[in-house]
Amino acid sequence: MLLGWVHATPARAQVEPAIKVSDGAWPGLRLTRGEATAGSPYIPMDSWIYPAMLRLAALGYADTAFTGLRPWTRLNVSNILAESVDRMEDAARGGAGDDEAAALYRDLAAEVGPDVQTSATDGHYAHIDRVYTRSIQITDMPLRDSFHAGCSIVNDYGRPYASGWNDVTGMAASAVGGRVSLYFRGEYQHAPQGEGYSLTLSQSLSSNDGISPFIPRQATIPSGPVLGTNAFRILEADASIHVWGHEVSLGKSDEWLGPAEGGSFAYSDNAEDIYSFRINRTDPLRIPLLSRVTGPFRYDFLVGALQGHTSPRDPWVHVEKINFKPTPNLELGFERTVIWGGRGHAPVTLHSFLRSFFSISSPSEAIKLSRNDPGARFGSFDFSYRLPYLRNWLTLYADSEAHDDISPASAPRRAAYRPGLYLSHLPGMAKLDLRVEAVSTDPSTRRSTGGDFNYWESQQRQGYTNKGQIFGDWIGREGKGGQAWLTYHLSPREWLQVAYRNAKVSADFVSLGTTQNDYTVQLVKRLGYDVELNAWVQIEGWKAPLVKAGLQRDVSASAQVTWYLPKVWR
Repeated sequence: MLLGWVHATPARAQVEPAIKVSDGAWPGLRLTRGEATAGSPYIPMDSWIYPAMLRLAALGYADTAFTGLRPWTRLNVSNILAESVDRMEDAARGGAGDDEAAALYRDLAAEVGPDVQTSATDGHYAHIDRVYTRSIQITDMPLRDSFHAGCSIVNDYGRPYASGWNDVTGMAASAVGGRVSLYFRGEYQHAPQGEGYSLTLSQSLSSNDGISPFIPRQATIPSGPVLGTNAFRILEADASIHVWGHEVSLGKSDEWLGPAEGGSFAYSDNAEDIYSFRINRTDPLRIPLLSRVTGPFRYDFLVGALQGHTSPRDPWVHVEKINFKPTPNLELGFERTVIWGGRGHAPVTLHSFLRSFFSISSPSEAIKLSRNDPGARFGSFDFSYRLPYLRNWLTLYADSEAHDDISPASAPRRAAYRPGLYLSHLPGMAKLDLRVEAVSTDPSTRRSTGGDFNYWESQQRQGYTNKGQIFGDWIGREGKGGQAWLTYHLSPREWLQVAYRNAKVSADFVSLGTTQNDYTVQLVKRLGYDVELNAWVQIEGWKAPLVKAGLQRDVSASAQVTWYLPKVWR
């Protein structure tokens, strides 16, 4: 039914020369909307485009951006810019121009402008987008167990790492022809052998999770010694066709379903991406009459198989989310995730999928143990709001999730929360911004003990994981913590950032609890227009008596060089 809604096809896209405004030239390209029938590849979540677009939105110049539904396509970004440029020009003519916003627009327009031009002329291309190599040197033992004790490196696509020298070297390529787009990113990964958990600890955690302790190796428990990695891995690979404002795709692609920067309860890049079938409404949808109240809609749906599960084996997951914007300053989102099926429990069929998709009531224990189990159900709600009188300064947002409830809005005392504030610039310091977030998956409900509530379920005992890592928020089960980022923007593509991360796991889940404190300094700098250096140093102190006695410290130093190749359009 949703696929049947089609908005009017916008005019052919154009890229016009710089426009004269007030006393100077408008510093960028003036984009108009791209062709509604054109395909466009997704932008990976680790692209500089996202922090630049989020900052532009917080400054009040990207009102049509849906921050709780990412990734965006390149054409999607160009259309957001096209719908913002008139407002920016009006501000410049009135003497209220924002130099930071103008610089962001200029660099973003230069990046995605050629995509608009190609959609207007039915052009096509096949192209290597970037080549990169990253080395990380880690001293001493880090944590890598998001299902129990925590991780030292988070939101990194589930890449392996251990004490010593770690490396990834890869490339990304894309192709577009008419409605069809292709994207591929693969890399060689190296990680040394790690220390891992003792047999006694591994069996204790298995027993706590309700899994047989005699299963020799489980993806969710890093039993020692952790084997080294030397392998080629596909990070993303998808084929999409643009149909009536939707990208319909098959393969492996990024997903980030929340407005926060540090994590997303529904789906993030903390674990390896899932091979899935996906329908994503990339162009905002306006429904007659209804959108007068709710504003435009966007929605996303995916279904695919999870890997690394042994209890039961190989379950599937489907995720659906809808976001709408009643005003340019307010965005609301509702999401539902269901993990169902798996060998040894229930078959994965169209019938079992439909049962899980439409189930909204709590099943009896007999049904949970049978082939009719609707699955482990999780619901999330998020919002983002630019505050009155501080519209272009301060954004308040929050993500939340509940287990076995339709939505956190219907069961707030049983929900997990990640609230945040984003200050787009500081008084007198236009290039400096501040973001602060807190997070908790340990609500006051009596059920939240022993790790048996959020991200876990009585039948799907390895819960919200893919290949051993949580594909939602890195805080994991029964955790509390927070993050803060202070960023000085050298340019839209370059920044210097100081960050802090804290995480604690409850002592009633992991014996004696765990505590992590991470301090990070990052520099992203262009060495010329097409070569980027991304370097960071993280100093970590952690206590996890169940893993290792006493205060442990490790230092991670990373340097990544990326070469962005210019596109050749045909």
